[in-house]
Amino acid sequence: MMEDEVVTRRRWVDRQHFLDLVAAINFVPGPNSTELAIHLGLIRAGRAGLFVAGFCFIVPAVLIILPLAWAYCAYGTGPQALPRVGGMMSAIGAAVLAIIVAALWRFAHTGIRDGFTAIVAVVVAGIGFLPARYAAYQPELVSLALAAVAGAIWYGRPRVPSGPSGLPVPSLLAALAVAPWVDANLARMALFFLKVGATLFGSGYVLVSYLKSGLVDQFHWLTEPQLLDAIAVGQVTPGPLLTTATFAGYVIAHTTFGGGVVGGIAGAIVATAAIFLPSFLFILVLGPLMQRLRENRYARGALDAMNAAVVALILIVTIRLAGASFLPNGMWHVGNVALSLLSLVALLLLDLNSTWLVLIAAGVGWAFW
Repeated sequence: MMEDEVVTRRRWVDRQHFLDLVAAINFVPGPNSTELAIHLGLIRAGRAGLFVAGFCFIVPAVLIILPLAWAYCAYGTGPQALPRVGGMMSAIGAAVLAIIVAALWRFAHTGIRDGFTAIVAVVVAGIGFLPARYAAYQPELVSLALAAVAGAIWYGRPRVPSGPSGLPVPSLLAALAVAPWVDANLARMALFFLKVGATLFGSGYVLVSYLKSGLVDQFHWLTEPQLLDAIAVGQVTPGPLLTTATFAGYVIAHTTFGGGVVGGIAGAIVATAAIFLPSFLFILVLGPLMQRLRENRYARGALDAMNAAVVALILIVTIRLAGASFLPNGMWHVGNVALSLLSLVALLLLDLNSTWLVLIAAGVGWAFW
């Protein structure tokens, strides 16, 4: 969806630049989608744009999750009590699959540039289908790292001298706002979510094991069913999955810390700010380095090979999502297949905005699935 908005429609960056960002951000700790939004804001409007983009990417999800968290604590109703959510999410998944296929087609034209990048893509695709027992080794990151090394060697031969980038690396001036009151429990919770945000690599779904080991096993702030409910709310609401921290922070402060509604809201805000703060700081520091990297021939070669690897990784995600959407219970879901095909036609032939496509799919799933 970001590629459609910032590359195709608004032309803020070209597709090559966008792919470079997608590849490089995988090596920055934190949630990839949020950091991509933050980085695009930095490119578009400088440091102010960085904070505006991040704020606007995160806050809508927080405002959706807060009333759900309040209802959960007040009435004991989880997301499973919401009617027709399963059908709605199934239909949205079918539409999102079409969006990914359309983006994959465009990325392939940019990322697969020659025989070498085609070989990289094939090798990475093979690595991506390794058995599940190798998932702990994060094969996606290994694939991108190997592709970067191979690309730097292959394309690193001197061709056209690269000029100076002219982009000085700004010094980091981080102003940390201190709350007028200090609560020891909230401070401990903030430190935990800060650590998660600063050390989380790869997909946001790695978050599940992080939160279980800390919130359930170590601190006992949440029960396992409460954690599963928090993850479910993060999945069924728009926005980055890490806004799961909003729900978890509310429940912890409201119930475990005994803070009630006011304490729950404070806990939600603290947890959300803590888990996303490292992403802002990382991009603020590392973002200006990207142009220098793109103009260095070794780094440029590494990025080119990584872009081919990204195309392969998106292909793997597409195949897996197609299996989950079209064969949810081992049987063909004809409605999802038809909706996905119609969505792809609307994207490629009618140039329908992907945001409207998701909303239409949600309505179809709510009404008919």
